[in-house]
Amino acid sequence: MLFFPKPRPPRPGALRAGLAALIMGAVVWPVIGAARPGAVPAPVPAPVPPLAVSLGDGLATRYAAARAEILAAVRTADRHGHHRRAAALRELAAPARRFLAFDGRDGGRAAEVFGDLPTARGIAVLVPGAGVDLDRYGPLRGGATRLRDALGDGSAVVAWLGYATPSSVSLQALTPARADAAVPALRAFVRELRAARPAARIWLVCHSYGSVVCGRAAGGLDVTGVVLLGGPGAGVATAAALGPYAEVWAGRAAGDWVALLPHVSVELPFATVGLAADPVSPGFGARVLDAGGGGHGDYLAAGSPALASVARIVAGAGDGDG
Repeated sequence: MLFFPKPRPPRPGALRAGLAALIMGAVVWPVIGAARPGAVPAPVPAPVPPLAVSLGDGLATRYAAARAEILAAVRTADRHGHHRRAAALRELAAPARRFLAFDGRDGGRAAEVFGDLPTARGIAVLVPGAGVDLDRYGPLRGGATRLRDALGDGSAVVAWLGYATPSSVSLQALTPARADAAVPALRAFVRELRAARPAARIWLVCHSYGSVVCGRAAGGLDVTGVVLLGGPGAGVATAAALGPYAEVWAGRAAGDWVALLPHVSVELPFATVGLAADPVSPGFGARVLDAGGGGHGDYLAAGSPALASVARIVAGAGDGDG
């Protein structure tokens, strides 16, 4: 296994340069954002019954309805010549896959279930970061599969691609705008899940820019806890802002480049620039988990210390190094 040395803290000059880059990004982002390619066409999905209604015998019907939506999106993508998207969607439409919801528009929205949701005592909602969409869904699914395997029986994981993520290397990823737009959908999903499973332990497990989404959304939600992995910021100033009920953990791998980012938040007339507090800083107030020595994409890799830590936390056993 490769070992990545712990990055040195950025020098004050580097922080000032990073802040200048963030401000410049906020100025030019609206122009660059307007040049983004159009979304792949997809049908408008039909309404689905609340999860509390469909849980149990009706869950198979809901899974089948989502699969029908995926197949309709396959046909639409093919008809418009978007064959790469169509190929990605065909993988999602495999009969063994189970989706609570699907919307192929604007990069895609999906909620895929791993494990037995009606009987799970512990449920992890995995919230991805930048660069994840229906064309690049594999890493999210892989992480959800490995987390479910690490948790074992009596648990379920939901891979929640419920928002338009920013591009991985983009000015969009330097502001909380996409996270703020995601807040209503994540809150609605968690509340629906809580209504369906009132006695279950529900955790938000949030990677990268997903940490900003969870930080902005978690306040007031009835969740057992929140885990922030490789967060470039938390979207809020302290862990207390994530709600009085939530247990808050954060982790950063020793080789994660996110440690080099300046953790600032600047209010400008037309945008907020920066992603607020460093989730692993003492001043933020989260419990820090053992994330090992990997890189930014390695938190839920097979055999990783971070995967083992998250599984222990979600299972209710805590983390030995936290």
